[in-house]
Amino acid sequence: MTDTFSTKQRSEIMKAVKSKGNKSTEVKLIEIFKLHHIIGWRRDYKLIGHPDFAFPKKRIALFADGCFWHGHNCRNLTPSDNAEYWEKKIARNKARDKAITKELIQKGWKVVRIWECEIKKGKVQKLKAAGLFSGKESGTTKNA
Repeated sequence: MTDTFSTKQRSEIMKAVKSKGNKSTEVKLIEIFKLHHIIGWRRDYKLIGHPDFAFPKKRIALFADGCFWHGHNCRNLTPSDNAEYWEKKIARNKARDKAITKELIQKGWKVVRIWECEIKKGKVQKLKAAGLFSGKESGTTKNA
């Protein structure tokens, strides 16, 4: 099936896709932070790889990775249109994620990557393991 939009129209549509403020990942994580009294986080922190959240005092970089864009296997969503392009695109994203994680670790940062599906389900085990909980948690928690 061919694209119903011209190349220029598709380009404009893709430019409009925002990488910040995603409701299923970043906004949901902020809700989780507030629920569990997780403090010290910063957005738009100047750090390689542009983590979604940084905890400078604890030197933790947190990435909220979208399952499709970063190649998580929780769903088998491989577009049939232009499949080769998407396979290469996701492979590049995964390679970049790995390189950024390695570089941040070498610079003394702890890197936490949490999948979109884990965020949606309220799974906070990775946040606990990273030492982000203050001990004043409220509500119930789910294990990852």
